[in-house]
Amino acid sequence: MKTQAQLIKQFGNPEVSRLPFENKWMKVWIVPADIREAIPCMPAKIYLNRLIEVPLNMALRKLIALGLHTEIKTWDGCFNIRKKRGSSGISAHAFGIAVDINAATNPFRGAVTWSKPFLKVWRDTGWICGADWSAASRDGMHFQWERY
Repeated sequence: MKTQAQLIKQFGNPEVSRLPFENKWMKVWIVPADIREAIPCMPAKIYLNRLIEVPLNMALRKLIALGLHTEIKTWDGCFNIRKKRGSSGISAHAFGIAVDINAATNPFRGAVTWSKPFLKVWRDTGWICGADWSAASRDGMHFQWERY
């Protein structure tokens, strides 16, 4: 996983220079209708880092193709300039490279309810799963793009 210094070097610091960061990296993704039909909780638009549009689309489509998309009950966000929970570091959400799904049933430091095949799809398509982190930082709702 990239360090905060590496993220800031790549993208700039969204806490310090939000407008230049957003102008360069962020975009509104119009979620395709077929994805929204298969996963009703998906919003019509997601504000995200332009680098994750294709990988997010790919992960969702693979989940749908395998019938694993039914595990997704809530969409809980992507872009949010904030600190990491329990840390002074900047969250990956501040760079628009992370998404949260099913937050209520996969809480920070709580139990992870995703099936193994569901998590495998995310890993196989290049995402880091917060479900894989140690108990002290486990974040089952969190999926973070790392291949940029």
